[in-house]
Amino acid sequence: MYKYDEDKMFTYLRGFLTGLEYEQSLAALGFAREKHKGCIRKGNGQPYIVHPLWMACYAVALGIRDDSIIAAILLHDVPEDTGTPLSALPVSDEAREIVDCMTIKPYNSESKWQCKERYFRGLLRVPGAIICKGLDRYNNLSTMEGDMPNSSIDKNIIETNELLLPVMKEAKEKWPSYSNPIFILRTNVRTICDTLDRVHNVSARRDEIVEKLKNTPAIQEPTIEASRSSKSNPRF
Repeated sequence: MYKYDEDKMFTYLRGFLTGLEYEQSLAALGFAREKHKGCIRKGNGQPYIVHPLWMACYAVALGIRDDSIIAAILLHDVPEDTGTPLSALPVSDEAREIVDCMTIKPYNSESKWQCKERYFRGLLRVPGAIICKGLDRYNNLSTMEGDMPNSSIDKNIIETNELLLPVMKEAKEKWPSYSNPIFILRTNVRTICDTLDRVHNVSARRDEIVEKLKNTPAIQEPTIEASRSSKSNPRF
């Protein structure tokens, strides 16, 4: 697997964001790097910070020029993975709302499937959330093969096809000013999802996978302390 250069991406973003005078994104850049320090991505062994850095670079390449959205992209995993309160993020309320949309908050009374249905529908609160999730899922799907167990790949393919892609289509129509980047992201996500589906034959096992998710209680993810003790972050 291709190894992304953390320092190169960080330096590029810092220069680009400085030129645009994006104060929130610059603050988020350093804050995210500090909060994810010492954590690595499960499977591929890369520093965890590479994930939000890649997302931010891709957002810039898509033409996203919104300080709050880029800042939220950089911070999207910080509350969920480090226990940092939303109020502690060095950004505006607008950026915090995007991060809040990206943070999974399961209820004890619901199944994993119910939790994800509610979560993906919640992305329609603000356009930045659907852009952030599209980038997140594209990067995750792109790096799963050979690094994650088949059960994780299966779950992500089903979630993407049945929950995320329909929401992205709805978002494209809801926010015409963001229709181009959402269209590109949706096409990219769908293409790689279809490829993984053909390799793993997930569609043929769709009912079995969904039934399992519907019968599994929603469970809080492991804390960052557990992740850091193993120098790995279990979330994908």
